[in-house]
Amino acid sequence: MSKSGVSVSPECISKFNELKLGKSVKYIIYKLSDDYKEIVVEDSSSDPDWETFQSKLMNAKAGHKGKEGKGPRYAVYDFQYELDGGEGTRNKIVFISWSPDEGTLVFPRMTYASSKESLKNALNGIAAEVQANRDDEIEYATILKDISKGKR
Repeated sequence: MSKSGVSVSPECISKFNELKLGKSVKYIIYKLSDDYKEIVVEDSSSDPDWETFQSKLMNAKAGHKGKEGKGPRYAVYDFQYELDGGEGTRNKIVFISWSPDEGTLVFPRMTYASSKESLKNALNGIAAEVQANRDDEIEYATILKDISKGKR
């Protein structure tokens, strides 16, 4: 359980294991339940299209006390990329914490921030982590630059 008292749904772990072991899932988007007590799977897909995934994150909504704003989300993406110089293809399972700077209500944003470690700790096998707060930080090229530094 996190500092915020939020728990991680067992489905979050089983879906992650599907991505990690079966490679049939390309990405998973997690959200906090409507009562902000549990992290749950919002969406998962085998579609490798980055723009579709990115759009789902950027268009997410979160509400609190009758108000609605942009929604923070957690996501895991099985990122595949080519190394420079023809050295081959690499895959990294990337944990993304998306919390837009503008248009996000304070309560959802703070709850997501204080619950992130619980989800990360429950998902064994994450190779890289990205914190994104602006649209340009969730661009494919930006994430590729961040995760390919180590060339693992």
